[in-house]
Amino acid sequence: MIHIKSSREIGLMRETSRLAASTLEMIESHIKPGVSTEDLNKICHDYILKNGAYPSPLNYNGFPKSICTSPNEVICHGIPSEKVILKDGDILNIDVTTYLNKFHGDTNKTYFVGNVAPEIKNLVEITYRCMREAINTVKPGGRIGDIGAIIQEVAHGHGFSVVEEYCGHGIGREFHEEPQVVHVGKRGTGPEMKPGMTFTIEPMINLGSRHCQLLSDDWTVITKDKKWSAQFEHTILVTEDGHDILTLRSDEDATF
Repeated sequence: MIHIKSSREIGLMRETSRLAASTLEMIESHIKPGVSTEDLNKICHDYILKNGAYPSPLNYNGFPKSICTSPNEVICHGIPSEKVILKDGDILNIDVTTYLNKFHGDTNKTYFVGNVAPEIKNLVEITYRCMREAINTVKPGGRIGDIGAIIQEVAHGHGFSVVEEYCGHGIGREFHEEPQVVHVGKRGTGPEMKPGMTFTIEPMINLGSRHCQLLSDDWTVITKDKKWSAQFEHTILVTEDGHDILTLRSDEDATF
């Protein structure tokens, strides 16, 4: 069942989503060579708690940390660790979800660590474009399949692949709600978008093949060919005449 949020619920979604966005803004200056992903986890954890919220991933189905940190060939759900030390030229996705006033706000960003190779920069830039082009399809009367269709079109048009095993999702009182928002698809298919729906769009785009592998920790997902992967995510509200990016950061434009 897809839950349509009331005006009050939308207001609470805005608050938690703003906090999630500000967490990504706050952590950016700490992302540099020599820093461990556990260092970043602790900083985000403390910041979220200081702002009266709880980090949704912590203890979610046994996940042991407060954020996901996914470097280089890690597609998603990387577990922060003192052993993972950032190096010059790396990329790092940080995925933050905040639980504030009984609502979740979910967002992530792929960051450059030092001097990143042009090929990798292009991967990251096209991944961001995939997400923003997909967001632009969100409007009342649209279909969830429209989202995956444009992501697939943009990624494949630049020679990249799209991860199919993991997807976006409805969000609100629950961390994961209906509908599932897959990142491949066909226009005009899937559930109809209606005002008051809130869901994430979070494409995972690979430099090599789309195929992935789950590691023995039962969380970390890497590319099967070990080539690098990038991801971006926003929480989106369907409005009466289009959409609103609830997790928009101050370094981004509302329109794209």
